[in-house]
Amino acid sequence: MDIIKGIVATACAIAIAACSTSPTGRSTLNFMSGSQLNEMGRASFQQMKAEGKVTDDPELNAYAQCITDAIVAVLPEQYRDYDWQVAVFEEDTINAWALPGGYMGVYTGMMKLAENQHQLAAVMGHEIGHVMAEHGGERMSSNIVISGALIGAEILLMDRPNDQRALLMAALGLGAQVGVMLPFSRKHESEADQIGLELMAQAGFEPEQAVKLWQNMAAAGGGSGPELLSTHPAPESRIRDLGTHVPSVMPLYQERRQQGELPNCQRPSFAAREAS
Repeated sequence: MDIIKGIVATACAIAIAACSTSPTGRSTLNFMSGSQLNEMGRASFQQMKAEGKVTDDPELNAYAQCITDAIVAVLPEQYRDYDWQVAVFEEDTINAWALPGGYMGVYTGMMKLAENQHQLAAVMGHEIGHVMAEHGGERMSSNIVISGALIGAEILLMDRPNDQRALLMAALGLGAQVGVMLPFSRKHESEADQIGLELMAQAGFEPEQAVKLWQNMAAAGGGSGPELLSTHPAPESRIRDLGTHVPSVMPLYQERRQQGELPNCQRPSFAAREAS
């Protein structure tokens, strides 16, 4: 029992030392250093490019790069100084992602769904929001804590019959997944939505288009299954929450409009491409 107490005390000390704050002011737990996350991001980016179908189409790449550059220009210096790279994947998947260190991927399926530069900026701002909030490191840290807690629970249950111990461990595992990890992931998605909305407004993209994007996503079947068992909020929840946040970021957009420096990223004609 003294060993278990020692493990718990050590884990608590590490957890306290690893506490930090996200860009929205939320308290976070992150054991991973920035350099560790950036190197993992670089390695993952290279692997995903090697395994995927990266296009060399100049129009597609220019469009993605234009939006990326506009958003990166308004990032805090810590993230603005990354050597941001964006790869366009020739796939119908409706997805995009950003990795620690400044690496982004966007799929042509998402570029087709997003009707204009503003909607695609909502997606890319959201993904950059994940990087700024270091959600990847936080999720890995949470997995470490939960794994340690489950190991500790299994030690404490060693005197129970095997079948009873297996049932209790299964219940604890399910409880950790549904009660901790899935809501935690949904919180990350909502936080990235909020950060992304602020970024797109600061960069001069129309914030209301983020709501329209998610209406398009819902129409395209972008959400599936009950929200309780999902890592992402339901589209209806995102549409409602984004709509609630839009008024608070409109002053940022209006300020950018008054400066007369709005982005003008030319969306390629996908209809023409498919017809040729």
